[in-house]
Amino acid sequence: MSQTPTTLTAERILEATEEVLRRHGPAKATVVDVARALGVSHGSVYRHFRTKAALREAVTKRWLDRTTGVLAAIVAAPDLDPETRVRDWLAALFAAKRRKAFDDPELFATYSVLTTETVETVVGEHIAELTGQLTEIVRTGAEAGAFTTEDPATTAFALFRATDRFHDPHFAGEWEQPGVEGEFEAVVDLLMRGLRARG
Repeated sequence: MSQTPTTLTAERILEATEEVLRRHGPAKATVVDVARALGVSHGSVYRHFRTKAALREAVTKRWLDRTTGVLAAIVAAPDLDPETRVRDWLAALFAAKRRKAFDDPELFATYSVLTTETVETVVGEHIAELTGQLTEIVRTGAEAGAFTTEDPATTAFALFRATDRFHDPHFAGEWEQPGVEGEFEAVVDLLMRGLRARG
């Protein structure tokens, strides 16, 4: 069934773009392919996204935002103590990235290319949002006397960077290696010992 321009939404375009990227990869996928998948003219797509680059940025942001939404629930969990919240947040980040890499490897490979193209904008905003979430958890822990830190934002960024191996897509090839979960736990244990308030 063809899609008419009047019912065409940005969300429908982004869904179709994901399918086109999955089938053709980022090098071959075109706006014309997306329009064809939707049964509309490529001009209709351009009315929502002015350039191919804008469409790629939007679809990359949509993909990355799926992770931040899951993690936001952990930040807001009032029943968890700060250390459990940090541990759960880091574990959820690792799990989300692994799911993306292994449940849909074609799309993960595509987004790994797209994120290098949009590193200054979309990826930078994504990292800022993630470290902002982690900063909130660290700040709450410091205020509760559970963590020792004078600068929650710097501490959160250090935690994020110290665990890069478990969430940066460049390390995806290591995420299925035997023992990786134990290595993750060991790194997190070490970080938490350094973060705990001294009595």
